[in-house]
Amino acid sequence: MTTTAVAAPTVLIIDDEMGILDTIRILLKSEGFTPYTALGGKKGLEQIAAIRPELILTDVRMPDVTGLDILASVRAHDPEAVVILMTAQASLQSAIGAVNNGAFYYIQKPFRNEELVAIVRRAAEHRNLRRENKTLKAEAKKKDRSSKPIGASKPWLDALHVAESVAVTDSTVLLQGESGTGKEVVARYIHDLSPRAAKPFLSINCGALPESLLESELFGHVKGSFTGATRDKEGLFAAAGDGTFFLDEIGETTPATQVKLLRVLQQREVIPVGATEPRPVHARVIAATNRDLEEEIKRGNFRSDLYYRLNVISIVLPPLRARPNDVPLLAAAFLQRTAENNGDSPVDLDADALDALQRYSWPGNVRELENALERAAILEKGRSITVSSLPERVVEAKSDPLISPATQANPTLDTIERAYILWVLENEGGNKARTAEVLGIDTSTLYRKLSRYGLEK
Repeated sequence: MTTTAVAAPTVLIIDDEMGILDTIRILLKSEGFTPYTALGGKKGLEQIAAIRPELILTDVRMPDVTGLDILASVRAHDPEAVVILMTAQASLQSAIGAVNNGAFYYIQKPFRNEELVAIVRRAAEHRNLRRENKTLKAEAKKKDRSSKPIGASKPWLDALHVAESVAVTDSTVLLQGESGTGKEVVARYIHDLSPRAAKPFLSINCGALPESLLESELFGHVKGSFTGATRDKEGLFAAAGDGTFFLDEIGETTPATQVKLLRVLQQREVIPVGATEPRPVHARVIAATNRDLEEEIKRGNFRSDLYYRLNVISIVLPPLRARPNDVPLLAAAFLQRTAENNGDSPVDLDADALDALQRYSWPGNVRELENALERAAILEKGRSITVSSLPERVVEAKSDPLISPATQANPTLDTIERAYILWVLENEGGNKARTAEVLGIDTSTLYRKLSRYGLEK
């Protein structure tokens, strides 16, 4: 019967008796293994470092370095290696101790040849199965991590390209875009592609909690620091460990909280509410906002020093109206997910329904599209979603051209400029700094033009 273990697995035999080494070497070679020998424990350690054997068969009692010393060294430096111990003076207690310390098996001398071969075969198969399991997990993880957020339009792929480039670094990232554009999805994508992928990904919506509660959640608190603080609590910065902490809607934070966030980014430490000693934090920070933070700075609502700390790498996520060709891809994915959640097969979109989805401007962006399709899938009685199942606002939406047919045959320069500024502003997700950059003007000039054309909002 042929073994299912790896082809010609390498075995290092360690003993202080040359006769035993030769006997076992000849036996294992005849059974398809690739045996090496080492006379004594000290030589054995040298051979382990030189040939990196898959299996190690070692005597326990040797004068210089014992088999238990070898076991401890192997477990510390190569946990994948499988160690079998041999001894002429075995006891139940020593056998249990050896196995608890990581030995695969504990065999007593003298042993029958077929007994030793069977044990070595099982050890080789054990190592092979462990290796295969590790490979499968790595492949599954790689597959999960390599799946991109849905979209094939150029604005979306451009944003993802920046996300992929920055993922391997520890740089702070600021995601900007309207509500519902997928900022948390991209934040998770960055985390999954990063060396921190196996560590926690924690998130908090900074606009969902009052200031006092937000600070406790972010930084933690000590017992007795306020009414109801009956025990110490670890903040999310600390709980994220060596992972990623996603601060959603950071533009909603108060100036007092912004000061403390600035300290975290500058000093890499937090002071829990009620504590006096700082505590180190190691998590990578990704922040997101649907506000124009440069405008908020001018209004005195956001600290400029915090903005520059956050804005190491800025990624602007386009609104859904700027990527209409992604609507069919997103729709198919959302309908598939809805069907799986309901234990049903997915429904299709007919041509008129798809046309309506692509014409609609989606002020709520991807999140609004997902909600509309979930509603349609539930209401639709047939196997294909029609316009009758879509929300009324989607069906009745009309295209809103920047220069309408009612515009005079020869529009003025102001009309054309207003239309172009609005078009760029929408393509940049409402980000005025990026809009000014694309237009080739400074931000103050853009604000004057927006005011002039009634486009402030």
